[in-house]
Amino acid sequence: QVQLVESGGGLVQAGGSLTLSCAASGGTFSTYAMGWFRQAPGKEREFAAGISWRTNYADSVKGRFTISRDNAKNTVYLQMNSLNAEDTAVYYCAADPRGVGSRHIRSYDYWGQGTQVTVSS
Repeated sequence: QVQLVESGGGLVQAGGSLTLSCAASGGTFSTYAMGWFRQAPGKEREFAAGISWRTNYADSVKGRFTISRDNAKNTVYLQMNSLNAEDTAVYYCAADPRGVGSRHIRSYDYWGQGTQVTVSS
């Protein structure tokens, strides 16, 4: 069973930066596609960024967020810059053992518990 644990969330001022981490255990991390999703209050969970053999980003974060991974550490990261109030959400890490890494929630079998990111304006 794959377990994912996010960390790095917190409160940041608009224009600031945060880096989220997601540590994976219990699976073959290097073969998985990984994704970051987010869910704002009252809204559906949405794709933010994904990494497989390539990276892809939601239009709302493109140019500001960077997803990366360290297979030696079984960890995926989300570097978030130029944050604004619309980025306030719970951020979830997810793993796709098929290695596809699409934007669709159903592609991902394993999920972390989430970490809160709050951007103050």
